Amino acid sequence: MIYSLNITQWIILPPIPMTNKILLIIDPQIDFINGTLPVPGAEGAMNSLADYVMLNGKEYEHIIVTADRHPMRHCSFKSEGGKWPLHCIADSVGAAIWPALMNELVALPDKVSVLHKGQDTYREEYSIFKNKDAAEKILKIIESKNINRLDICGIAGDVCVADSICDPLALDLKCKINVLKSFSPSLDGGKTLDKLITTHGLSFEK
Repeated sequence: MIYSLNITQWIILPPIPMTNKILLIIDPQIDFINGTLPVPGAEGAMNSLADYVMLNGKEYEHIIVTADRHPMRHCSFKSEGGKWPLHCIADSVGAAIWPALMNELVALPDKVSVLHKGQDTYREEYSIFKNKDAAEKILKIIESKNINRLDICGIAGDVCVADSICDPLALDLKCKINVLKSFSPSLDGGKTLDKLITTHGLSFEK
């Protein structure tokens, strides 16, 4: 008599790490889109970002939107010796978040924070991390929600987005930085952003 012995072996696989991610959107404001300081391709990029948030916003633990909020006299303005035209003056139409994107953000009220920068007349804050209060809030969100991936995009890719990438790199945050390039139009055609991605080995999505 022949006996058939079936031995089932269970292979225990290591758990798949959870991705706790936040979305950091830099300065998606009217003046940078079709206002006083428009960035080429910004309108299409922000409309596409609005669609992305509608489809994927719930996947994020939190969505942080930054916004310039300048006084009527600010060191960045040409009239005050700076390099840029007047833009994003507090309470002006140009300082408002792009409407198509804002419509999608208000649909996620428990996930969204808006943080302002550039409010000091004599201080430039391209990076949101240069603003102490805002930086503390972001770091608190990252720590409290165990964030291990930061998706970043916005306007302009070679100025405020690039600076907002460099600062967390210097802080050595324990989370991966992922650049959403298609939502990050640049004045220089993307050269600065591409160099940052290559130099620091950042992940990116076109």
